[in-house]
Amino acid sequence: MSYVLSLGLSAVGLLLLLGVLMVTYRALRRFRVVQEHVRNDVDERSGLLRARAAGLRVAFAERRRRSIC
Repeated sequence: MSYVLSLGLSAVGLLLLLGVLMVTYRALRRFRVVQEHVRNDVDERSGLLRARAAGLRVAFAERRRRSIC
């Protein structure tokens, strides 16, 4: 009769493990989505910063050329 108790406890343990794994999987999926959004935002902002820096370099170069001439 003790084997029935062991099987029952094993089944309950497996169900709990499955529940924990499902919750963890959902949390990781949400984390990946947020991580992707943050990465895209950082890429976009760094691209804008690079474009702004390039624009400043061009403006300074033009200003130097005008002051030399």
